[in-house]
Amino acid sequence: MDLRKLKTLIDLVQDSGIAELEIKEGEETVRIIRVQQGAAAPVAAAAVTQAVAVPQPPAAAPALAAAPPAAAAAPAAPAGHQVKSPMVGTFYRSASPGGTPFVEIGQTVKEGDPLCIIEAMKLLNEIDADRSGVIKAILVDNGDPVEFGEPLFVIE
Repeated sequence: MDLRKLKTLIDLVQDSGIAELEIKEGEETVRIIRVQQGAAAPVAAAAVTQAVAVPQPPAAAPALAAAPPAAAAAPAAPAGHQVKSPMVGTFYRSASPGGTPFVEIGQTVKEGDPLCIIEAMKLLNEIDADRSGVIKAILVDNGDPVEFGEPLFVIE
């Protein structure tokens, strides 16, 4: 699915006020979920390739509404500068499965050093340190999905 079509679908979800939209084209599935946090209403988009359809339970809307309080109950990150995800995707600590991670806790990094990879729509995006310092915490596990603006690392 091309980016123009995806952008049109995201705008449709934003303008219409619907909570979720799922489109299937061949083996590609795109699900756009509108999540409200406070007064802002950001739109999250993810693309996945599936061989089989996964049935959605009819009570999916209440489960989505319960997700923000669970995120608020997460333990607080250590003090320091947070490197946040610039996109929605899947977080990877190394360039290849089983490879050496880009960084470890306690490692000194310089501005521009690679920290991780975020896979979004089958594209691998290298995320670099936006400042120099020491890695104090890695807040996401390898292979976990991440949202836009989600803290990934703490640099002090």
